[in-house]
Amino acid sequence: MEMQQVRYFLALSNTLNFTRAAEECNVTQPALTRAIKTLEEELGGELLRRERQHSHLTELGRRMLPLLQQCYDAATSAKSLAKAVQSSEVAPLNVTISNSVNIALLVSPFSELFRAYPGAHLKISRGSPSAVTDALKDGGAELAVAGPLGPAWDRLDVWPLFQEGIELAVNSDHPLARRNEVDVELNQLAAEPVLSRIDWETSEELSRCLSAKGYSPRTAHEVETDQDLLALLEANAGIGFVSLTAPRSANTRRLKLRGLDVSRTVSVYAVAGRHRSPVAMTLLNLLRSADWSSFGVSEPA
Repeated sequence: MEMQQVRYFLALSNTLNFTRAAEECNVTQPALTRAIKTLEEELGGELLRRERQHSHLTELGRRMLPLLQQCYDAATSAKSLAKAVQSSEVAPLNVTISNSVNIALLVSPFSELFRAYPGAHLKISRGSPSAVTDALKDGGAELAVAGPLGPAWDRLDVWPLFQEGIELAVNSDHPLARRNEVDVELNQLAAEPVLSRIDWETSEELSRCLSAKGYSPRTAHEVETDQDLLALLEANAGIGFVSLTAPRSANTRRLKLRGLDVSRTVSVYAVAGRHRSPVAMTLLNLLRSADWSSFGVSEPA
């Protein structure tokens, strides 16, 4: 299989028209047709069925499309990476990270990126879920890492990275922390002031699950970031619900929520159909191939 054949197939799957696909690839239609035919022979079946004005991908074509797209993206990224390493050129990349994602999770992928791209120049911004979506929409970020963004925009490509649970965080001197138990019943939280996160990706799902269990949190203070929440926890201003990978401190303790199974999926996002720079493709591939298990999280469902 040649990358040229893959490139022709990707263009054809987008246009569903041999003439337009040939024009897009800057080749003659017979040359493109021959390449597609050869690819079909190698894969053992038709990839596209011609039906006059209703040409469409076959079942084999639909199944091969994401795999061949990933193959082509990886090859393009490798070629660009080799060129960048040789030239040590500056490669700017804007990345937006949700307020609820611990940047410590990204140290390893970032380190590998800097080794591969000595000229990489990251501009990292933080924000709420809506700010993350807006940054992608207006081109302020090529990639974003966040929890579930919901149906805010239908042009987002989404690659789930890992799934993590939601826990209770309390001050180490709190009565709940001084018990020998590692979990807590929701009815034990009835009188507790709760530190609330403003515009947290998990708020709606958590509220729904808590409500289903008959528990309505008594909000005491509101914060935007995990670091602010941690500061108020250290001040013993209340208790808080946090994701498994949220920042920790020696002055706080985590407890499991007995009988409550709430989790969230952290993903990397990009705008579908928009050109991605080689350095963005490299970081995307590093994030997708990273092993997150050392953080205690699980594979996305």
